[in-house]
Amino acid sequence: MILIVDDDPSVTASLALLLKQAGYASHAVAGPADALTWLAANRCDLVLQDMNFSRRTTGEEGMELLAQVRAAHPALPVVLITAWGSIDLAVRGMKAGASDFIVKPWANEQILQTVRTVLGLSAAPPPSGQAPSREELDAAFDFGHLVGEDPRLRKVLQVIGRVAPTDASVLIMGESGTGKELIADALHRNSRRRGRPFVKVNLGGISSTLFESEMFGHVRGAFTDARQDREGRFSMADGGTIFLDEIGDLDQPSQVKLLRVLQDRTFEVLGSSQKRTADVRVVSATNRNLAEMVGRGEFREDLLYRINLIALTLPALRDRRDDIPILAARFIQTVSQVYRRDGLRLSDDAIRWLRQQPWPGNVRQLRQSIERTVLISEDAVLTAADFRRTADMEPGESGREVLPPVGSMTMDEIEKAMIVKSMKHHGGNVSKVAEALGLSRAALYRRFEKYEIPG
Repeated sequence: MILIVDDDPSVTASLALLLKQAGYASHAVAGPADALTWLAANRCDLVLQDMNFSRRTTGEEGMELLAQVRAAHPALPVVLITAWGSIDLAVRGMKAGASDFIVKPWANEQILQTVRTVLGLSAAPPPSGQAPSREELDAAFDFGHLVGEDPRLRKVLQVIGRVAPTDASVLIMGESGTGKELIADALHRNSRRRGRPFVKVNLGGISSTLFESEMFGHVRGAFTDARQDREGRFSMADGGTIFLDEIGDLDQPSQVKLLRVLQDRTFEVLGSSQKRTADVRVVSATNRNLAEMVGRGEFREDLLYRINLIALTLPALRDRRDDIPILAARFIQTVSQVYRRDGLRLSDDAIRWLRQQPWPGNVRQLRQSIERTVLISEDAVLTAADFRRTADMEPGESGREVLPPVGSMTMDEIEKAMIVKSMKHHGGNVSKVAEALGLSRAALYRRFEKYEIPG
């Protein structure tokens, strides 16, 4: 049962009809007192509540009702209904415990998607105190491309299993190289959208001037160089999942445009006045501290609350050292197939050496180290000495740079290795890497695609 709290009869009638057509039972009341009385006597799964119930427009009545509902029914999800001009009020409500908020005027599909998501999250079983075993997780979900058995990783996988069937927006946080894109892919693989597109967008590589064209598309003649129609990323992802990587790199004007489409799930193709619906599940990722950026005024607080209904933090590789041998064995298998080096394996001292390293570049750096060592070494058994020798190619205290033997690497392999090394040296900062290599950001991203280097 869904409780609708609004003093406007036309609003309650339209919401009740919409919910009935979607198969949901509802009950409507006009104000806070009636809502609390009804909740005390009836079972309820969700509250949809307005923020104002009189001539006052401050929203304080809605905040007070939210506080009272949360106090009396802590597990009952509440979705706020507010006007676009009151987004700050909605953010206050989210901080106070609301599950989500809907902005007036709304689209019917937006209401239904929000209801489905919140009810789905409410119905999902809470995570147990101890993370399930890897065998249990793999039996229940498609996690085959995710490697590791560390309890912190298993906790993350457990949450993915809970939220993947919903359309909840997910924010994936973690250091560069921890595997955020793989986690986003796991969310998609285990969702009801698994048979639909999974569209990856590196927001750090899109300039403000091209943001609308890239994300929403354009029609021929929309601007000087628009010689033909272009499909935007949201259209490509229709019915599926859109992965917004490096969302912390998005500038303020683009943040506003993204927030608009995430609020009402509609957008306009550049050069066209026709609105289109965005039926997408949004997964975002960043290696930056968005809360600190909000405090500095660099990231919109309302956008942060819109993208992180569920937040996942990935552990650094140094915090899951027992997974290093497992990851190394998987990478050895993959690299041996790529370079046709059958019989490759790691010696015991190589495994000990790998476990002892700090790995500031995390899983990505571990894979690159293994790949580089395979390229340089001619033996089937890789030893700690082999890894130490290739580690000398990284910047060290002596500042010396050691090039590989002539004929051991192609120019493409050398270029890829240099990009990888620069990414590690600059902590994944794409702008600094591009500057250090004498490339434009666009040229660097083309090489990311060419060499399949995660940005």
